[in-house]
Amino acid sequence: MKISVIIPVYNERKTIQEILRRVRAVDLGEIEKEIIVVDDGSTDGTPDILRLEEDSTTRVIYKKENQGKGAAIRSALPNVTGDFVIIQDADLEYDPDDYREMITPILKGKAEVVYGSRFTGEHRNMLFWHMVGNKFLSLVTNVLYNTTLSDMETCYKLFKREALEGIEIKSNRFEFEPEITAKILKKKIRIYEVPISYAGREYSEGKKITWKDGILALWTLIKYRFVN
Repeated sequence: MKISVIIPVYNERKTIQEILRRVRAVDLGEIEKEIIVVDDGSTDGTPDILRLEEDSTTRVIYKKENQGKGAAIRSALPNVTGDFVIIQDADLEYDPDDYREMITPILKGKAEVVYGSRFTGEHRNMLFWHMVGNKFLSLVTNVLYNTTLSDMETCYKLFKREALEGIEIKSNRFEFEPEITAKILKKKIRIYEVPISYAGREYSEGKKITWKDGILALWTLIKYRFVN
């Protein structure tokens, strides 16, 4: 078995080597890893670092222009060869050691899709309004799609490859999160949640998501409730 780790990257020269080290270091037993990094038009020297990191298990896709997280993931998906797919941000907010807990429900036949919840595991407290926004968007998701997610916006989304079949990602930016959630739920796939650790960073440390992305996420949830 193999897991494909998709890492969208934009201007993360300070953290990209460390996150790659952590992903490579995770022991998943007999499950091998392939790493697909998508550099989304970085201008801070990240591509120069990535050229040194490419090897037999790490492929890098270089994009000339910055289009956003959703566009980066869309570029990576055709290159996936694993039985499972997980999204990994390039900052250090999420800990790859949590892969083991996330993949367990799938290996036991309990789930096709697993989300890592930042609100049920140990975590560094996030900014108050980010917490409010995340919980509000999860509530809207639950109302619109008849589910009980605690953390729809989590980066850590793990899929059996078959669960993604037939899904076309249209989002370019952070609205990828509500779009993929909506389309998974509309396929009548129930999402399994496990607690993960979380160390959210500040805007001064490079955090990119803003309130405007929250508005777009809300619109995305509403839109895909009624259209494909």
